[in-house]
Amino acid sequence: MDILHRENGICVEAARGHKQLRLIWPGVLLAATVAGAASFIEGAFGAPVMLLALLIGMTFNFLLREESNFEAGIDFSAKTLLRLGVALIGARLSVEEFQSFGVTGMSTVATLVVFTIALGLLSARILKQRWRFGMLAGGAVAICGASAALAIAAVVSNQKSDENDVIFTVIAVTALSTIAMVAYPVFYSLLGFSDAELGFLLGATIHDVAQVVGAGYSISEEAGDSATVTKLFRVTLLPVVLISVALLLPREERKGRLATVPLFVIAFFALAVVNSVFNIPTWMLTGLQNASQVFLAVAISALGIKTSLNALMQVDKRKLVIVLFPTAALALAAIVAVK
Repeated sequence: MDILHRENGICVEAARGHKQLRLIWPGVLLAATVAGAASFIEGAFGAPVMLLALLIGMTFNFLLREESNFEAGIDFSAKTLLRLGVALIGARLSVEEFQSFGVTGMSTVATLVVFTIALGLLSARILKQRWRFGMLAGGAVAICGASAALAIAAVVSNQKSDENDVIFTVIAVTALSTIAMVAYPVFYSLLGFSDAELGFLLGATIHDVAQVVGAGYSISEEAGDSATVTKLFRVTLLPVVLISVALLLPREERKGRLATVPLFVIAFFALAVVNSVFNIPTWMLTGLQNASQVFLAVAISALGIKTSLNALMQVDKRKLVIVLFPTAALALAAIVAVK
């Protein structure tokens, strides 16, 4: 009888899993198709894949109004795949990369991150916006642009309107990061910094990892190496920020989500530790990093599909100031720190 009970239980779980798969696959496939199209255009023209995925996804918003088959899979992509993508960012990191960075460099970057997030929260308070948006904007500028915005949103978002804030933030920080990739190398060079200092400044102030790498190596190999290490250290602060943000949530929200230590944050740390302690093959690390990019692209495509352009256009224009001000202040503070 026990064996029959166990077998029946296995069959019931399998049936549930099959039903769940049938519910989510149309939406996941739609989001993956959008992400694939964005990736193709990125390869052909060099445009930011996250921004492309958002914009293309938004053109398919009508499908959620006309056909409900996509809704479950879009929600799955925007939440579960998002967390998986953020967790796998940890595969980029290892202790060895930061040994030459030094305590001074680490403390300077950490101070700049805290300063930028504080400005985001302060700007939101002054402009009478919710602290959640200030945290979202400040964290995205302080750490790693769209990826940080998505990760922070995974912790703090609790309303339908939050999705429009996430999309707005991703578009704003991606656009600013693209401008910075072109403008900052020229601007910082005019101030007479060495290549190593230029790399530090680029890594400390440009939002997106790929654009930091592009800007750094456009100057020299030394600047590129310095920019990459600085940027990766900013990324290592992401889980610390996520845990801190979770502790700001009301007690009932923390209890409902186990948000005090989100599981994807634990996975992020675990991957970074494994990458530091064990000699993981390069092909495996590359695969994990590529998987992270794929999951994040699919997740942001799903967010785009969930976003109505009309609703996005109604976002309070003061929110743009909350993204612009920390961006400009971060660049100025980094220059002062290096000087």
